[in-house]
Amino acid sequence: MEFSSHIPDNLSELLVKIVQFTERRRDVLYENIHNTRTPGFTPRDMPVPEFVPILNGAIAEHLQHQRLLFCDSENIRFGKNTVMDITPVPDPPAQALLQDNRDEYIELQIGKLLENSLNRKVAKELLRLKGGLSSTLAELSTNMNEIPEGVPFDDSANPGNDTA
Repeated sequence: MEFSSHIPDNLSELLVKIVQFTERRRDVLYENIHNTRTPGFTPRDMPVPEFVPILNGAIAEHLQHQRLLFCDSENIRFGKNTVMDITPVPDPPAQALLQDNRDEYIELQIGKLLENSLNRKVAKELLRLKGGLSSTLAELSTNMNEIPEGVPFDDSANPGNDTA
Protein backbone atom coordinates (compact mmCIF):
# COMPACT_ATOMS: atom_id res chain seq x y z
CA MET A 1 0.00 0.00 0.00
CA GLU A 2 1.37 3.41 -0.95
CA PHE A 3 1.17 6.17 1.63
CA SER A 4 3.56 8.67 0.06
CA SER A 5 0.77 10.70 -1.53
CA HIS A 6 -0.77 11.10 1.94
CA ILE A 7 2.44 12.22 3.67
CA PRO A 8 2.96 15.96 3.22
CA ASP A 9 6.33 16.46 4.91
CA ASN A 10 9.38 14.88 6.48
CA LEU A 11 8.09 15.02 10.05
CA SER A 12 4.92 13.18 9.08
CA GLU A 13 6.92 10.52 7.28
CA LEU A 14 9.10 10.04 10.35
CA LEU A 15 6.04 9.72 12.58
CA VAL A 16 4.48 7.17 10.22
CA LYS A 17 7.66 5.07 10.49
CA ILE A 18 7.36 5.19 14.30
CA VAL A 19 3.71 4.13 14.12
CA GLN A 20 4.58 1.25 11.78
CA PHE A 21 7.45 0.12 13.99
CA THR A 22 5.38 0.21 17.18
CA GLU A 23 2.46 -1.61 15.55
CA ARG A 24 4.80 -4.41 14.49
CA ARG A 25 6.51 -4.47 17.90
CA ARG A 26 3.14 -4.81 19.61
CA ASP A 27 2.39 -7.92 17.55
CA VAL A 28 5.77 -9.46 18.46
CA LEU A 29 5.24 -8.75 22.17
CA TYR A 30 1.74 -10.25 22.04
CA GLU A 31 3.25 -13.35 20.49
CA ASN A 32 5.79 -13.52 23.33
CA ILE A 33 2.98 -13.55 25.90
CA HIS A 34 0.81 -15.95 23.94
CA ASN A 35 3.61 -18.53 23.62
CA THR A 36 4.84 -18.64 27.23
CA ARG A 37 3.91 -22.30 27.50
CA THR A 38 5.03 -23.36 24.03
CA PRO A 39 7.98 -25.77 24.33
CA GLY A 40 11.12 -24.41 22.68
CA PHE A 41 9.67 -20.94 22.14
CA THR A 42 12.26 -18.16 21.89
CA PRO A 43 10.99 -14.68 22.80
CA ARG A 44 11.74 -11.97 20.27
CA ASP A 45 11.65 -8.20 20.17
CA MET A 46 11.98 -5.59 17.51
CA PRO A 47 15.51 -4.26 16.94
CA VAL A 48 14.94 -1.06 18.95
CA PRO A 49 18.72 -0.43 19.33
CA GLU A 50 18.92 -0.35 15.51
CA PHE A 51 15.79 1.75 14.97
CA VAL A 52 16.72 4.64 17.26
CA PRO A 53 20.00 5.52 15.45
CA ILE A 54 18.19 5.25 12.11
CA LEU A 55 15.65 7.82 13.31
CA ASN A 56 18.39 10.05 14.71
CA GLY A 57 20.25 9.87 11.40
CA ALA A 58 17.09 10.70 9.46
CA ILE A 59 16.43 13.71 11.70
CA ALA A 60 20.03 14.91 11.31
CA GLU A 61 19.72 14.59 7.53
CA HIS A 62 16.46 16.54 7.63
CA LEU A 63 18.01 19.33 9.67
CA GLN A 64 21.02 19.56 7.39
CA HIS A 65 19.47 18.97 3.95
CA GLN A 66 15.67 19.25 4.44
CA ARG A 67 15.15 15.64 3.39
CA LEU A 68 14.80 12.30 5.15
CA LEU A 69 17.27 9.55 4.50
CA PHE A 70 16.52 6.19 6.11
CA CYS A 71 19.53 3.89 6.07
CA ASP A 72 19.11 0.13 6.16
CA SER A 73 20.51 -1.85 9.07
CA GLU A 74 20.99 -5.54 9.66
CA ASN A 75 17.34 -6.11 10.60
CA ILE A 76 15.56 -3.05 9.17
CA ARG A 77 15.25 -2.33 5.48
CA PHE A 78 13.51 0.54 3.75
CA GLY A 79 11.84 0.34 0.37
CA LYS A 80 10.08 2.83 -1.86
CA ASN A 81 7.52 5.15 -0.32
CA THR A 82 6.71 4.05 3.24
CA VAL A 83 7.71 0.39 2.91
CA MET A 84 9.75 -0.80 5.89
CA ASP A 85 10.73 -4.43 6.40
CA ILE A 86 11.70 -5.29 9.98
CA THR A 87 12.99 -8.63 11.22
CA PRO A 88 12.36 -9.32 14.92
CA VAL A 89 15.43 -10.48 16.83
CA PRO A 90 15.81 -13.05 19.62
CA ASP A 91 15.63 -11.64 23.16
CA PRO A 92 18.10 -13.70 25.26
CA PRO A 93 17.42 -11.86 28.58
CA ALA A 94 13.69 -12.50 28.15
CA GLN A 95 14.44 -16.14 27.27
CA ALA A 96 16.41 -16.57 30.51
CA LEU A 97 13.64 -14.92 32.50
CA LEU A 98 10.99 -17.12 30.87
CA GLN A 99 12.93 -20.20 31.95
CA ASP A 100 13.53 -18.93 35.51
CA ASN A 101 10.35 -17.07 36.43
CA ARG A 102 7.33 -17.05 34.11
CA ASP A 103 5.47 -14.38 36.15
CA GLU A 104 8.38 -11.93 35.96
CA TYR A 105 8.71 -12.70 32.25
CA ILE A 106 5.06 -11.77 31.67
CA GLU A 107 5.53 -8.57 33.72
CA LEU A 108 8.52 -7.69 31.51
CA GLN A 109 6.49 -8.23 28.34
CA ILE A 110 3.58 -6.18 29.69
CA GLY A 111 5.98 -3.38 30.63
CA LYS A 112 7.35 -3.40 27.09
CA LEU A 113 3.79 -3.33 25.73
CA LEU A 114 2.94 -0.31 27.87
CA GLU A 115 6.06 1.58 26.81
CA ASN A 116 5.41 0.68 23.17
CA SER A 117 1.79 1.76 23.44
CA LEU A 118 2.81 5.15 24.76
CA ASN A 119 5.29 5.63 21.91
CA ARG A 120 2.64 4.66 19.35
CA LYS A 121 -0.02 6.92 20.85
CA VAL A 122 2.33 9.92 20.97
CA ALA A 123 3.30 9.44 17.31
CA LYS A 124 -0.34 9.03 16.28
CA GLU A 125 -1.41 12.11 18.24
CA LEU A 126 1.37 14.20 16.69
CA LEU A 127 0.24 13.05 13.26
CA ARG A 128 -3.35 13.93 14.13
CA LEU A 129 -2.31 17.39 15.31
CA LYS A 130 -0.45 17.96 12.03
CA GLY A 131 -3.81 17.38 10.35
CA GLY A 132 -4.84 15.75 7.11
CA LEU A 133 -3.54 12.30 7.97
CA SER A 134 -6.52 10.64 9.58
CA SER A 135 -7.18 8.52 6.46
CA THR A 136 -3.54 7.39 6.38
CA LEU A 137 -3.71 6.40 10.04
CA ALA A 138 -6.99 4.60 9.49
CA GLU A 139 -5.34 2.61 6.69
CA LEU A 140 -2.33 1.87 8.89
CA SER A 141 -4.55 0.72 11.73
CA THR A 142 -6.63 -1.46 9.44
CA ASN A 143 -3.57 -3.16 7.97
CA MET A 144 -1.39 -3.42 11.06
CA ASN A 145 -3.73 -3.74 14.06
CA GLU A 146 -4.43 -7.43 13.64
CA ILE A 147 -3.72 -9.14 16.92
CA PRO A 148 -2.36 -12.67 16.70
CA GLU A 149 -5.10 -15.24 17.27
CA GLY A 150 -5.74 -16.17 20.90
CA VAL A 151 -4.01 -13.15 22.42
CA PRO A 152 -6.27 -11.64 25.11
CA PHE A 153 -4.31 -8.40 25.61
CA ASP A 154 -5.00 -4.96 24.19
CA ASP A 155 -2.60 -2.08 24.76
CA SER A 156 -5.21 0.48 23.80
CA ALA A 157 -6.64 2.40 26.75
CA ASN A 158 -9.43 3.87 24.63
CA PRO A 159 -10.11 1.67 21.60
CA GLY A 160 -12.79 3.97 20.21
CA ASN A 161 -10.24 6.73 19.60
CA ASP A 162 -7.25 4.59 18.62
CA THR A 163 -7.35 5.35 14.90
CA ALA A 164 -7.34 9.11 15.31
